[in-house]
Amino acid sequence: MSNVETRPDEVACGSTPADADVSVLEPREVPLGGPRAMTVRRTLPARGRTMVGAWCFADHYGPDLVGGPDGTGGMTVPPHPHTGLQTVSWLFEGEITHRDSAGHHAQVLPGELNLMTAGRGISHSEVSTADTEVLHGAQLWVALPAADRATTPRFDHYAPDVVALAGVGGPGADVRVFLGSLAGSTSPVATASPLLGAEVVLAPGADVDVAVDAGFEHGVLVDTGVIDVHGSEVLPGALAHLGTGRTAVRLRAGDEGARVLLLGGRPLGEQVVMWWNFVGADHDEVVAARADWQAQVTDDGLVDGRFGRPVGETLPPVPAPTLPGTRLRPRG
Repeated sequence: MSNVETRPDEVACGSTPADADVSVLEPREVPLGGPRAMTVRRTLPARGRTMVGAWCFADHYGPDLVGGPDGTGGMTVPPHPHTGLQTVSWLFEGEITHRDSAGHHAQVLPGELNLMTAGRGISHSEVSTADTEVLHGAQLWVALPAADRATTPRFDHYAPDVVALAGVGGPGADVRVFLGSLAGSTSPVATASPLLGAEVVLAPGADVDVAVDAGFEHGVLVDTGVIDVHGSEVLPGALAHLGTGRTAVRLRAGDEGARVLLLGGRPLGEQVVMWWNFVGADHDEVVAARADWQAQVTDDGLVDGRFGRPVGETLPPVPAPTLPGTRLRPRG
């Protein structure tokens, strides 16, 4: 998914000190564009919290009715570029067609991971299918470390099994681990830095301490239900951040149960600059990426260049927004 804001902030992302307490990031609504556009709820990046491990971007959307006079019309994200990051598409309901310039044509389905590594540069499109009635999911980005930022683009797909969480007080809880390891389940998908990504579904009243890596920071992105995270109430669409040093993440569901995405990772340990759909080491890398993309965008569509062209896509490309008038200076 593209960051479609017409004036996207330029963000210097880096590790921040671990919090002793849980901090809750409230979402802000961002329309995807168009008169009937669907709206996403964005929690990362946020003021004071730009990353959770290497996770640098989190959008949550739906459930949205697609068709009919009150529908959003679904998702139509034309060809757009990425550099220096990985996109993680995770659906709860609906179906999306993915096409990219590395030749991948895939269907994004509920409960299945689609991970696109942009590396040195890729372009792709995402369009919900004609038979999708309800669209509901999350789009997440992972910043690549310097050693992997110019890697060859690739695409990974993985359908994780549902695993029961042990040690649950009251009713049960299940987990799908799509990146990293949790509850005895390990994803085969390689990551450039240590990461965790898992969907956790808690029955009404479930209370569980999820054993985690103490070297990770963690984020709990709530999809449905109201959940208690170490004594802090977290509403749907919000993200609870927990710093390093914890050996368990405590999740307690209310009377309606809950579904969350548990994200984690070791602090990246370096600063990166993120603007629009690009991640780079500094302002100059971002400027160069934008210039390379704009050189490919013409009135007749995309021409060959650094980002290639999504195979089989006929939608016109998205031009890059105008850069800010000042040079970004890294922040601590």
